[in-house]
Amino acid sequence: MLGRTRTLTGRCRFELQQCRSLSSSLPPSELSRLHYPAGSGSRKYRSGQEAEQMSLAQINRILKANEYSRTFPRGPASHGVLGFHSNMLPSNHPGEDRRSSATCLPGCGGVQFGVFDGHAGSACALAVSQRLFYYIAIATLPLKTLAELERAVEEERAVPPLLEWHKHPQDHSCPDGGAISFQSLRNYWQERLEDKEEEEEEEEEEDSAKVTSALVSAFRRLDYDLSVEAQVHLSMSSPRRMSHPGEAFSLSSPLRAALSGCTACVAHVSNGVLHVANLGDSRAVLGIQEPNGHWSAVSLTNDHNAQNPDELQRILGEHPSSERRTVVRHDRLLGLLLPFRAFGDVRFKWSAEMLSRVYETRPDILSAVSEAARVLPPHYLTPPYLSAQPEVTRHRIRPVDKFLVLATDGLWELMHRQTVVRLVGEQLTGLQQQRPIFPGTGVTLGSLQRLLLERRGRVLSVLEDQNAATHLLRHALGDDGYGAVAPNRLSKMLSLPPELARRYRDDITITVIHLNEPNH
Repeated sequence: MLGRTRTLTGRCRFELQQCRSLSSSLPPSELSRLHYPAGSGSRKYRSGQEAEQMSLAQINRILKANEYSRTFPRGPASHGVLGFHSNMLPSNHPGEDRRSSATCLPGCGGVQFGVFDGHAGSACALAVSQRLFYYIAIATLPLKTLAELERAVEEERAVPPLLEWHKHPQDHSCPDGGAISFQSLRNYWQERLEDKEEEEEEEEEEDSAKVTSALVSAFRRLDYDLSVEAQVHLSMSSPRRMSHPGEAFSLSSPLRAALSGCTACVAHVSNGVLHVANLGDSRAVLGIQEPNGHWSAVSLTNDHNAQNPDELQRILGEHPSSERRTVVRHDRLLGLLLPFRAFGDVRFKWSAEMLSRVYETRPDILSAVSEAARVLPPHYLTPPYLSAQPEVTRHRIRPVDKFLVLATDGLWELMHRQTVVRLVGEQLTGLQQQRPIFPGTGVTLGSLQRLLLERRGRVLSVLEDQNAATHLLRHALGDDGYGAVAPNRLSKMLSLPPELARRYRDDITITVIHLNEPNH
C-alpha cells in the first residue's frame, strides 16, 4: 500500500507493503512535570532446575536475531535524525510486540518510529504497525497533495509511494487484507478533501500544531476504521458463508485485530522538531548529555494506567459517580485491562447489545479468543471505557539531546530510565577507553575490586554490541547489580521455556533514535 518498493497502478490494486481535540502538547519547559513511575528494578530468577549455561555464541545468536540499524545521510532529508538501532526479544510465543520505522516521502515529510505492545494476541499490534504510519502521512500531507493522489487513483495512473520503510527482513508482513486497508485509507483522505473548514484551518495553523492535530486524528481514525472493518466483516462472515472454520479468524482478520488490542508509542521527527504520540504504557525517554559529560533522562510520555493520578481521574470523570467503584478495580479497567488507552479491544468500546449479539451468534469466533474475552466485562454499563486518543508531546531538538529511546513496558519493568540513558550514553561515547582509577581516601580493597569488575563488565558488553538496543537487552536481562552483565544470569533468563519466561519478563521491543553526536 503506497510503499516505496514498487510503483502501484490500477484502481484499488494496491498491496499492503510490509504489513506489520484535544491532546496535550507540552513545551520543553513542562517536560519535568510529566508523571513517570520509577522502574521496578530487576526481577530475581528462581528455578528449581538448573539448565546448562549457554555459550557466548548461543547468547549472541538469540540477542541479535532481530537487531536492525540504519544510518541516514546527512542533510535536510534526514530531518535531524542521524540513524537508529532497534531490536526485539519475545517472551510470549508467538511474540505480541511489533515495531515500525519509515520516512515520509511526499510533502514536508518526516521520519517516523513506533513500538507497539500487543495483548490478547498479536493481530492488533500487527495491523497498527502496518497501517498507522500511512494514516499519519495522510493526516500531515497538504490538501493539494491529497487531491493529486486522488486524481491518480481515479485515472488509474501510477501513484507515488507515501513511505519508505526501514525494516528487518524477518519483521512480520501481512499476507492479505490490503484492499480493505487501502479503501479505508482512501476514505480518510477523501473526507479530508471534502472538509472545507479544514482547508481554512490548515492555512492558519503553525506547523507544530498541524503535526499534533494530525497525530491525534490519525490515531483516532485508524482505531475507528479497525472497529468498522470488524463490524462489516462480522456481518459478511457468518459460519454458513465460510469455506472452512478458520477463514473468518485468520491472523489478518479484521475481527481478530479488533478483539485483540495494542498500545503505541510513536515518534515523528520533522525539521528538527520531535513529536511523541503515546497511547498506553510504552515510553519515550530522551537522552541528554550535560556540559560536564554526565547523562540525564527526560521522559516525554505519561503512563496511561492506574499509577498515573491524572489518568485515573480522567477515566473516573468520564463515567457516572455510581460506577466509581467498578470502572477501575485492582488497578485495571473494569478489573481486566491494565492500560487505559489502546487500539482495538472493542469489548471495552462497543455497545453491550452489539457485544452480546457477537457472543450469542458467533461461537466460532469465541473459540479463537482468550477465555476472558468470551463474555461481557463485569459492570459494563456506560461504554466506551477505553480510548484511542494519544497524548502528544512536542520538543524542539537541542544540541544536548543526543538520542531518544522508545520501548515497550517490558524494558521499563526491568530498568529505570536513568539506567537506560546511562547505558546508551556510555556505549555511544565508547567507555571501553576508560580513564584510570585513582582510589580516594577510605576506599577499601573490596570496593576497589567491585569497581574493577564493573568496569570489566562494561568494557566487554560495549565491545560486544554495536547496536544500542541489543546493549540494553543484554543489561536488562543480565545485570549483576553493579552495572555489569553476569553471563550465568543472562544465560538463565534466555534459557527459560516460553511457558515460564512470561512469569519473569514481558516481550521487549526497543528503538534508539540518534539525534546528535555525543561529546567525547
